[in-house]
Formats: sequence, C-alpha cells, structure tokens
Amino acid sequence: MTFQPAKIPWQDRPENSSDIMWRYAANPIISRYAIPTSNSIFNSAVVPFEDGFAGVFRCDNKAVQMNIFAGFSKDGINWEINHDPIDMQAGNTEMIESDYKYDPRVAFIEDRYWITWCNGYNGPTIGIAYTFDFKEFFQCENAFLPFNRNGVLFPEKIDGKYAMLSRPSDNGHTPFGDIYISYSPDMKYWGEHRCVMKVAPFEDSAWQCTKIGAGPVPIKTEEGWLLFYHGVINTCRGFRYSMGASLLDLEDPSKVLYRTKPYLLAPAELYELTGDIPNVVFPCAALSEGDKVTVYYGAADTVVAIAFGYISEIIDFMKNNSL
Repeated sequence: MTFQPAKIPWQDRPENSSDIMWRYAANPIISRYAIPTSNSIFNSAVVPFEDGFAGVFRCDNKAVQMNIFAGFSKDGINWEINHDPIDMQAGNTEMIESDYKYDPRVAFIEDRYWITWCNGYNGPTIGIAYTFDFKEFFQCENAFLPFNRNGVLFPEKIDGKYAMLSRPSDNGHTPFGDIYISYSPDMKYWGEHRCVMKVAPFEDSAWQCTKIGAGPVPIKTEEGWLLFYHGVINTCRGFRYSMGASLLDLEDPSKVLYRTKPYLLAPAELYELTGDIPNVVFPCAALSEGDKVTVYYGAADTVVAIAFGYISEIIDFMKNNSL
C-alpha cells in the first residue's frame, strides 16, 4: 500500500509577531492526563508514518515511574496514545533490563525507525531500539556506559557509519554538560567520540552557560545539519531550559558552522512557566516540509507543545547572531 505523506502541523506567524519561531495558539497539544495512568506527558518524539504520524511519548505515571509509550495521529496534533508502555523484545542483545525510560527521540534510517532514550541501567545511559510498525519494538545494546543523556541519531549514515549525538553527564540532575558525537558500524558498538559543542561563556550567552543537549533528530539542509538543542542556565530559582539552534558540517558534524547566541524560544507562557518542573522548553522532535519546520517540545516537564518556523529564516538568524 502506498501512502500520501500527511501535511505537517502548521500555523502562520501572527501578524503582530516578528519572532523567528512562534507557538501554536492552541498549545499545549497533549495534556498531562491524556491517558488514565499519567501524571505528565512531555519530552516526546514524533515522525511521519503511513498517512499520518507516529510517536514515542514520555509518560510518567502517578507513581512517577518513567516510561515510553507509542501513539498515533492523523494530523500531528490530536493523538491517541497507547495506555500501556512499550513492551520491548530482544533485538541485538538479550540484555533488555531497564529501571526507567525517558526523553525519547525517533529517527527513520534506511528501512526502520530507531528509538533512542535515556535508559536506566545502573544510572542513566542511552537505550536503543528499532521498530517497523510502532507495534513491535526490539531493544538493542545500550550505546554507552552510564552516565549519559540526550542520545540523538542522525537520519542517515555518515561516511558509512551510524552517528549519534549525546551528552555525557553524572547520576544526578547534571549541573554540567557538553554535546559529543559518536559513531557505530552496526548500532551495537560505539566509538570515535568527538566533542561538538561546549556550553557558552556566561558573559556571551547566559541562557546556555550551564549545560546543553541535542534535541530533535538533525534536519539535512544544503548548508548543513540543522540541530535544535536545549540550553540551561542555573538561576536563583533553579534550572531554566530554552531552545536554540546550530548548523553542523554535512560531512563532519563535529564541526559547528553557526550557533545561535540569542535563544529561539524560552519559557514565557503559563504552561512553560508552571508545572512539575517550572521554566522548561525542551525540544525533542521536528517535522519539516519544504522550508517549514514544526518543533515538538516538552513544557515544564508536564505537557507537549509545538512551535513553528522557517528553516531559511532560522539559518539566516544563526548567521547574523552566531556565537
């Protein structure tokens, strides 16, 4: 069966706005209680699938156990999320133990959808699984030793190898963190680790001076890989998460061509300022169609929201406002 790709969610920029990225007027699109057991649903990944969209969602239950759930949508806004978490089968390993799963990303590479997430195995590390239909999921070896978070795959091989961004960290609510890239020949063994981006000096760009982490799967453009990422500042009220973007070299993504000095989106609306963890904009997925891009982000560690922009404008903004 051949499916026509669905149109990505979109809303034109408000007439009175000059922002590079703007929010959906009906945010949030997924409430914290969208399934019966959930305490919160946020930091989730979405991809085109058949004639609509599929997603992997972080749903913390009312015991605040963290797990990932599959869901489907015709329009990318209205979602039916399974009431039970994903039940993993053995993929390239028999070791599929997990104390928790959270903050998934999804990348389609060649013939299947690959899911990465923060996997609890003696501390946080990067879990990997694949699926063809978002019904059966096959878990693979963890990519790295603990401690690591924000594992994000590139949507195609680079120089014949799989490539993944990640952020080495510690076992707690990490007060530091830079973005690294690693490569694998087989989605099992990872190496060739290289530093991509470090936090910014406080005096240059304070919103990203404490830690940074890759967000959605990078988008390939003629000028480079467009990577949305989150940046954190430690304020007197705790961590504040905002969203920026960078452009990475197509052939060597460890090279940063441009990087936003000002943020693109920061906590400002009530659903971003108030929730289980206030002051959080945490991007995890991006859908593109021509020059348009729609970014899915977790707000206040409680709900899912979306924002819009034009890729060409974002790249121009980076060039004119680069660190």
